[in-house]
Amino acid sequence: MTTRAITAQVAVIGGGVVGAALTHTLQHRGVDTVLLEADADLAYSASGTNSGVLHTGFDSTPGQLETELIIRSAGIRPAILDALGVPVIETGAELVPHRSEDHEIIKRLAENAATNGVEVKIRESDGALLVPGESITDPVAFTLALADSATAAEARIELNARVVGARTMGRKVVLGLEDGGAVTVQLVINAAGLYADDIARLFGDDSFEIYPRKGEFFVFELPDGKALDHIVLPVPTKRTKGVLVFPTLDGHVVAGPTAVDLDDKDDWSVRPEAHREVLDKAVSNYPALEGLTPIAVYAGLRPAGRNTNYVIGVSGASDKLINVAAIRSTGLSASLGIAAYVADLLPGLGIETTEQRAPTHVTEQAKLQREWWRRTADRRTAKQSRR
Repeated sequence: MTTRAITAQVAVIGGGVVGAALTHTLQHRGVDTVLLEADADLAYSASGTNSGVLHTGFDSTPGQLETELIIRSAGIRPAILDALGVPVIETGAELVPHRSEDHEIIKRLAENAATNGVEVKIRESDGALLVPGESITDPVAFTLALADSATAAEARIELNARVVGARTMGRKVVLGLEDGGAVTVQLVINAAGLYADDIARLFGDDSFEIYPRKGEFFVFELPDGKALDHIVLPVPTKRTKGVLVFPTLDGHVVAGPTAVDLDDKDDWSVRPEAHREVLDKAVSNYPALEGLTPIAVYAGLRPAGRNTNYVIGVSGASDKLINVAAIRSTGLSASLGIAAYVADLLPGLGIETTEQRAPTHVTEQAKLQREWWRRTADRRTAKQSRR
């Protein structure tokens, strides 16, 4: 077996949707980029186990980097998804008040949306908050389409390429791979999700810590051919957006997620008590789920930062490392905005970029990944059983 020896201008570590968006954006800005993914395929971690909801940022805190990048992404995304043939349904979302105090929360959310420049409406008949810009996609198809467009523009994607070492040699960085291979680049972008803190430590950067926040989901089939045509929002809390009920592109309905903070980055199991936690909340907002048995369950682990969020920028330990870490549940929505933000940093680090080129359309790989949630969940369940 030949040992890999790869050279490029930039290495992106991590093959989730953020890593794919970074690779796509940089390659289409004329930067020779290689994506390194430790697993056997892309989107097998947080990106393949989320909701697929594309958020507008209506409820995001004004002035935060996360909010800025969600909104920036919303402006970039439609043209790229259309060019790549990524499936999207423009469902819109609604939050129906159930208690008198919910009306005040809805009023504050509407004011927040106005501050962020996001269109919302309050329905006169019942005071529900309507968010027409919220939509649903297939996050695996999204990730693969970005990656395929990047490779069509001559980016390289290396699978089973776990990074285990890093050393600086003059103006270059040499990354060591678990299989003995080496990747030589000018700059490393750390988008390693749950393991972004481990990658940072290879450069002597201990400025942040990542822990997994588990989100458990339950998949349903509605009886008698019924379908859900919009996202059902819960009343949010300070800690979480709460349990959503939303349609998938393949005609199912999903309720979730929970928000359980863990230490074990390999615990993809669904807790026995999660069913009741999710269903009680989901039924109160969408009674059609009452009495139904889920056809599938899965859990996602979001890479949360310990007392921090959206750690994006040049590392204080090395100017050859850009961290893109602690990207929690909004990573899918913000991915293209994150990529554009990072690309804007490169000229200051001596890597020139060009004007963004139109993305390459790769029709076959952009198609709907049938039951994407089952693909990733089944793989995670199999890996869990081998532990």
